[in-house]
Amino acid sequence: MADIKQDHKNEDGENYVVANNTDPKNMQELTQYVQTLLQNMQDKFQTISDQIIGRIDEMGNRIDDLEKNIADLMTQAGVEGTDK
Repeated sequence: MADIKQDHKNEDGENYVVANNTDPKNMQELTQYVQTLLQNMQDKFQTISDQIIGRIDEMGNRIDDLEKNIADLMTQAGVEGTDK
């Protein structure tokens, strides 16, 4: 059976093609492709997010260690620390 297509020209001269023969298999493949693409992007964002959180945690630990070392040095030097 022949595909039904209509060409419509508007005043601007643009062509619009209306097709009534959407292939469900192609739509399913396209849907699957888009879903896979979105899942891959989500996985990459999650990986990056986990890396950022890990680095923030590591930086927090390093800051805590630095504060402890400064407090120890101040104690050794006999300097009273000012409480916040």
